[in-house]
Amino acid sequence: MLIRIGFEITVTCPEPVPMLLALSVHSSFQGKMIGSDFVRNERADDIREYVDGYGNRITRVTAPGGVSTFWSDAIVEVDGLPDRVPRHARQHAVQDLPNETLNFLLASRYCDSDHLGDFAWKEFGQTEPGWARVQAICDFVHSHVNFGYMFGRSDKMAGHVLTERTGVCRDFAHLAVSLCRAMGIPTRYASGYLGDIGVPDAGFDDFCAWFEVYLDGEWHTFDARYNVPRIGRVLMVRGHDAADVAMMTSFGSYELTDFRVWSLELADTDDEDYLLKTLDIRPRPEQRGLGVQADQMSLQAGA
Repeated sequence: MLIRIGFEITVTCPEPVPMLLALSVHSSFQGKMIGSDFVRNERADDIREYVDGYGNRITRVTAPGGVSTFWSDAIVEVDGLPDRVPRHARQHAVQDLPNETLNFLLASRYCDSDHLGDFAWKEFGQTEPGWARVQAICDFVHSHVNFGYMFGRSDKMAGHVLTERTGVCRDFAHLAVSLCRAMGIPTRYASGYLGDIGVPDAGFDDFCAWFEVYLDGEWHTFDARYNVPRIGRVLMVRGHDAADVAMMTSFGSYELTDFRVWSLELADTDDEDYLLKTLDIRPRPEQRGLGVQADQMSLQAGA
Protein backbone atom coordinates (compact mmCIF):
# COMPACT_ATOMS: atom_id res chain seq x y z
CA MET A 1 0.00 0.00 0.00
CA LEU A 2 1.24 3.47 -0.94
CA ILE A 3 0.39 6.45 1.27
CA ARG A 4 1.23 10.07 0.62
CA ILE A 5 2.14 11.72 3.91
CA GLY A 6 3.03 15.28 4.74
CA PHE A 7 2.17 18.56 6.40
CA GLU A 8 2.34 22.33 6.15
CA ILE A 9 2.77 24.28 9.38
CA THR A 10 2.95 28.06 9.16
CA VAL A 11 4.26 30.09 12.07
CA THR A 12 4.74 33.78 12.73
CA CYS A 13 7.70 34.69 14.93
CA PRO A 14 8.39 38.18 16.34
CA GLU A 15 12.11 37.36 16.07
CA PRO A 16 14.19 34.30 15.13
CA VAL A 17 13.21 31.34 17.36
CA PRO A 18 15.30 28.16 17.80
CA MET A 19 13.10 25.06 17.52
CA LEU A 20 13.24 21.28 17.76
CA LEU A 21 10.74 19.58 15.43
CA ALA A 22 9.65 15.94 15.81
CA LEU A 23 7.94 15.82 12.43
CA SER A 24 9.71 13.07 10.47
CA VAL A 25 9.02 9.38 10.05
CA HIS A 26 10.63 7.31 12.82
CA SER A 27 14.15 6.02 12.22
CA SER A 28 12.90 2.41 12.51
CA PHE A 29 10.85 2.72 9.31
CA GLN A 30 12.10 0.12 6.83
CA GLY A 31 9.61 0.50 4.00
CA LYS A 32 10.13 2.14 0.65
CA MET A 33 9.97 5.94 0.50
CA ILE A 34 9.49 7.99 -2.64
CA GLY A 35 10.70 11.56 -2.27
CA SER A 36 11.97 12.83 1.08
CA ASP A 37 10.29 13.40 4.42
CA PHE A 38 12.94 15.84 5.65
CA VAL A 39 11.45 18.98 7.18
CA ARG A 40 11.89 21.98 4.91
CA ASN A 41 11.42 25.74 5.20
CA GLU A 42 12.51 27.96 2.32
CA ARG A 43 13.33 30.84 4.69
CA ALA A 44 15.47 28.83 7.11
CA ASP A 45 19.09 28.07 6.22
CA ASP A 46 20.27 26.11 9.27
CA ILE A 47 18.09 22.99 9.12
CA ARG A 48 19.80 19.85 10.40
CA GLU A 49 18.70 16.57 11.95
CA TYR A 50 19.69 14.16 14.71
CA VAL A 51 18.23 10.98 16.22
CA ASP A 52 17.31 11.11 19.91
CA GLY A 53 17.43 8.33 22.51
CA TYR A 54 14.05 6.97 21.46
CA GLY A 55 14.99 6.70 17.80
CA ASN A 56 12.99 9.80 16.89
CA ARG A 57 14.37 11.97 14.10
CA ILE A 58 14.53 15.53 15.41
CA THR A 59 15.00 18.57 13.20
CA ARG A 60 16.99 21.49 14.63
CA VAL A 61 16.18 24.83 13.06
CA THR A 62 15.91 28.53 13.81
CA ALA A 63 12.55 29.76 12.57
CA PRO A 64 13.11 33.15 10.95
CA GLY A 65 11.35 36.27 12.13
CA GLY A 66 8.05 36.91 10.39
CA VAL A 67 5.92 34.35 8.55
CA SER A 68 7.39 31.05 7.35
CA THR A 69 6.16 27.55 6.57
CA PHE A 70 7.60 24.20 7.60
CA TRP A 71 6.59 21.35 5.31
CA SER A 72 7.25 17.80 4.27
CA ASP A 73 5.77 15.66 1.51
CA ALA A 74 6.64 12.07 0.61
CA ILE A 75 5.14 8.72 -0.36
CA VAL A 76 5.72 5.65 1.80
CA GLU A 77 4.96 2.00 1.22
CA VAL A 78 3.38 0.05 4.11
CA ASP A 79 2.04 -3.48 4.31
CA GLY A 80 -1.60 -2.39 4.18
CA LEU A 81 -2.56 -4.75 7.01
CA PRO A 82 -4.56 -3.76 10.09
CA ASP A 83 -2.90 -3.64 13.51
CA ARG A 84 -2.03 -7.12 14.76
CA VAL A 85 -4.30 -8.69 17.40
CA PRO A 86 -2.44 -11.59 19.10
CA ARG A 87 -5.07 -12.21 21.76
CA HIS A 88 -2.98 -14.84 23.57
CA ALA A 89 0.03 -12.56 24.15
CA ARG A 90 1.04 -13.02 27.77
CA GLN A 91 2.08 -10.47 30.37
CA HIS A 92 5.56 -10.81 31.87
CA ALA A 93 6.20 -10.74 35.58
CA VAL A 94 8.13 -7.57 36.37
CA GLN A 95 11.19 -9.55 37.51
CA ASP A 96 11.32 -11.24 34.10
CA LEU A 97 11.16 -8.09 31.98
CA PRO A 98 14.15 -7.07 29.83
CA ASN A 99 16.12 -4.17 31.30
CA GLU A 100 15.35 -1.88 28.38
CA THR A 101 11.59 -2.03 29.10
CA LEU A 102 11.74 -1.07 32.78
CA ASN A 103 11.73 2.71 32.26
CA PHE A 104 8.34 2.35 30.61
CA LEU A 105 6.88 1.17 33.93
CA LEU A 106 7.59 4.53 35.57
CA ALA A 107 5.41 7.58 35.95
CA SER A 108 6.21 10.52 33.68
CA ARG A 109 5.14 14.13 33.21
CA TYR A 110 1.70 13.45 31.71
CA CYS A 111 1.32 9.83 32.85
CA ASP A 112 0.86 9.93 36.62
CA SER A 113 0.58 6.17 36.95
CA ASP A 114 1.88 6.38 40.52
CA HIS A 115 -1.44 8.02 41.49
CA LEU A 116 -3.69 5.63 39.56
CA GLY A 117 -2.63 2.26 40.96
CA ASP A 118 -5.54 1.81 43.37
CA PHE A 119 -8.07 2.65 40.68
CA ALA A 120 -6.38 0.42 38.10
CA TRP A 121 -6.23 -2.65 40.32
CA LYS A 122 -9.80 -2.17 41.54
CA GLU A 123 -11.12 -1.74 38.00
CA PHE A 124 -8.99 -4.30 36.12
CA GLY A 125 -7.50 -6.58 38.77
CA GLN A 126 -9.86 -9.43 37.87
CA THR A 127 -9.03 -9.36 34.17
CA GLU A 128 -6.75 -11.98 32.65
CA PRO A 129 -3.14 -10.68 32.59
CA GLY A 130 -1.82 -10.02 29.11
CA TRP A 131 -3.67 -8.97 25.98
CA ALA A 132 -7.11 -9.24 27.59
CA ARG A 133 -6.10 -6.88 30.41
CA VAL A 134 -4.73 -4.25 28.03
CA GLN A 135 -7.81 -4.55 25.84
CA ALA A 136 -10.04 -4.08 28.89
CA ILE A 137 -8.12 -0.88 29.71
CA CYS A 138 -8.45 0.26 26.12
CA ASP A 139 -12.20 -0.44 26.13
CA PHE A 140 -12.60 1.51 29.35
CA VAL A 141 -10.70 4.58 28.15
CA HIS A 142 -12.48 4.55 24.81
CA SER A 143 -15.92 4.57 26.43
CA HIS A 144 -15.03 6.72 29.47
CA VAL A 145 -13.46 9.70 27.68
CA ASN A 146 -15.32 12.03 25.34
CA PHE A 147 -13.26 13.26 22.39
CA GLY A 148 -13.19 16.92 21.34
CA TYR A 149 -10.47 19.33 20.20
CA MET A 150 -11.86 21.95 22.57
CA PHE A 151 -10.94 19.68 25.51
CA GLY A 152 -7.19 19.74 24.90
CA ARG A 153 -4.77 21.71 27.04
CA SER A 154 -1.05 21.55 27.63
CA ASP A 155 -1.14 20.76 31.38
CA LYS A 156 -3.62 17.89 31.27
CA MET A 157 -2.33 14.75 32.97
CA ALA A 158 -3.82 11.26 32.88
CA GLY A 159 -5.44 11.77 36.28
CA HIS A 160 -7.23 14.84 34.94
CA VAL A 161 -8.45 12.84 31.94
CA LEU A 162 -9.86 10.18 34.26
CA THR A 163 -11.83 12.66 36.38
CA GLU A 164 -12.82 15.13 33.65
CA ARG A 165 -13.70 12.39 31.12
CA THR A 166 -12.72 14.57 28.15
CA GLY A 167 -9.70 14.92 25.91
CA VAL A 168 -7.99 14.71 22.55
CA CYS A 169 -6.20 11.65 21.17
CA ARG A 170 -3.07 12.19 23.25
CA ASP A 171 -5.20 12.27 26.42
CA PHE A 172 -6.75 8.92 25.52
CA ALA A 173 -3.22 7.56 25.08
CA HIS A 174 -1.91 9.11 28.31
CA LEU A 175 -4.69 7.58 30.40
CA ALA A 176 -4.29 4.14 28.84
CA VAL A 177 -0.50 4.30 29.21
CA SER A 178 -0.83 5.23 32.88
CA LEU A 179 -3.31 2.48 33.72
CA CYS A 180 -1.15 -0.14 32.01
CA ARG A 181 1.99 1.00 33.80
CA ALA A 182 0.13 1.00 37.11
CA MET A 183 -0.50 -2.72 36.53
CA GLY A 184 3.11 -3.59 35.74
CA ILE A 185 2.90 -3.51 31.93
CA PRO A 186 5.68 -1.58 30.13
CA THR A 187 3.91 0.98 27.95
CA ARG A 188 5.15 3.77 25.71
CA TYR A 189 3.44 6.68 24.00
CA ALA A 190 3.49 6.86 20.20
CA SER A 191 2.29 9.24 17.52
CA GLY A 192 2.27 9.54 13.76
CA TYR A 193 0.19 9.68 10.62
CA LEU A 194 -3.14 7.84 10.57
CA GLY A 195 -5.33 8.68 7.62
CA ASP A 196 -8.94 7.61 7.07
CA ILE A 197 -8.02 4.41 5.25
CA GLY A 198 -10.60 1.64 5.47
CA VAL A 199 -12.87 3.83 7.61
CA PRO A 200 -15.33 6.68 6.86
CA ASP A 201 -13.66 9.93 5.80
CA ALA A 202 -13.60 12.43 8.69
CA GLY A 203 -13.12 15.35 6.32
CA PHE A 204 -9.49 16.14 7.22
CA ASP A 205 -6.34 14.32 8.27
CA ASP A 206 -4.34 14.91 11.42
CA PHE A 207 -1.50 13.49 13.43
CA CYS A 208 -2.73 10.85 15.87
CA ALA A 209 -1.51 9.45 19.20
CA TRP A 210 -1.67 5.80 20.24
CA PHE A 211 0.37 3.56 22.57
CA GLU A 212 2.48 0.41 22.56
CA VAL A 213 2.67 -2.29 25.24
CA TYR A 214 5.32 -4.93 25.85
CA LEU A 215 3.72 -8.40 25.94
CA ASP A 216 5.11 -11.84 25.14
CA GLY A 217 8.54 -10.55 24.18
CA GLU A 218 7.56 -7.76 21.77
CA TRP A 219 5.81 -4.40 21.47
CA HIS A 220 2.19 -4.24 20.31
CA THR A 221 0.06 -1.33 19.11
CA PHE A 222 -3.17 -0.27 20.85
CA ASP A 223 -5.34 2.76 20.17
CA ALA A 224 -7.74 3.91 22.89
CA ARG A 225 -9.09 6.74 20.75
CA TYR A 226 -10.43 4.53 17.94
CA ASN A 227 -10.22 1.11 19.67
CA VAL A 228 -10.25 -0.90 16.44
CA PRO A 229 -7.33 -2.28 14.38
CA ARG A 230 -6.45 0.38 11.80
CA ILE A 231 -4.67 0.31 8.45
CA GLY A 232 -1.88 2.65 7.41
CA ARG A 233 -0.26 3.86 10.63
CA VAL A 234 3.05 5.58 9.93
CA LEU A 235 5.03 5.98 13.15
CA MET A 236 6.79 9.30 13.72
CA VAL A 237 7.71 9.36 17.42
CA ARG A 238 7.88 7.27 20.58
CA GLY A 239 8.54 8.22 24.20
CA HIS A 240 7.29 8.07 27.77
CA ASP A 241 4.56 10.61 26.96
CA ALA A 242 3.90 13.68 24.83
CA ALA A 243 6.53 15.71 26.69
CA ASP A 244 9.24 13.52 25.15
CA VAL A 245 7.87 13.86 21.63
CA ALA A 246 6.30 17.31 21.27
CA MET A 247 5.94 18.01 17.57
CA MET A 248 7.40 21.50 18.08
CA THR A 249 9.60 22.56 21.00
CA SER A 250 10.34 26.28 20.81
CA PHE A 251 12.88 28.42 22.66
CA GLY A 252 10.86 31.59 22.21
CA SER A 253 7.35 32.64 21.30
CA TYR A 254 5.53 32.16 18.00
CA GLU A 255 2.01 32.10 16.65
CA LEU A 256 0.69 29.08 14.75
CA THR A 257 -1.32 30.44 11.82
CA ASP A 258 -1.81 27.44 9.51
CA PHE A 259 -1.79 23.70 10.07
CA ARG A 260 -2.50 21.03 7.46
CA VAL A 261 -1.75 17.30 7.44
CA TRP A 262 -2.33 14.70 4.75
CA SER A 263 -2.23 10.91 4.80
CA LEU A 264 -3.73 9.71 1.52
CA GLU A 265 -3.94 6.22 0.05
CA LEU A 266 -2.62 6.06 -3.51
CA ALA A 267 -3.10 3.56 -6.31
CA ASP A 268 -0.45 0.83 -6.20
CA THR A 269 -0.48 0.71 -10.02
CA ASP A 270 1.11 4.15 -10.49
CA ASP A 271 4.77 3.98 -11.54
CA GLU A 272 7.48 5.59 -9.44
CA ASP A 273 8.37 8.32 -11.94
CA TYR A 274 4.76 9.48 -12.05
CA LEU A 275 4.49 9.41 -8.25
CA LEU A 276 7.68 11.41 -7.88
CA LYS A 277 6.29 13.99 -10.29
CA THR A 278 3.11 14.38 -8.21
CA LEU A 279 5.25 15.62 -5.33
CA ASP A 280 5.94 18.82 -7.28
CA ILE A 281 2.63 20.19 -5.98
CA ARG A 282 1.57 19.66 -2.37
CA PRO A 283 -2.03 18.69 -1.52
CA ARG A 284 -4.33 21.32 0.00
CA PRO A 285 -6.46 19.44 2.53
CA GLU A 286 -8.87 21.24 4.79
CA GLN A 287 -7.38 23.03 7.77
CA ARG A 288 -9.01 22.31 11.07
CA GLY A 289 -9.53 24.96 13.74
CA LEU A 290 -6.42 26.22 15.51
CA GLY A 291 -8.07 26.98 18.84
CA VAL A 292 -6.09 24.37 20.78
CA GLN A 293 -3.68 23.18 18.13
CA ALA A 294 -0.70 25.12 19.44
CA ASP A 295 -1.15 23.66 22.92
CA GLN A 296 -1.49 20.11 21.65
CA MET A 297 1.49 20.00 19.34
CA SER A 298 4.00 22.32 20.95
CA LEU A 299 6.09 22.80 24.06
CA GLN A 300 7.77 26.08 24.90
CA ALA A 301 11.01 25.38 26.72
CA GLY A 302 11.06 26.98 30.14
CA ALA A 303 7.29 27.46 30.17
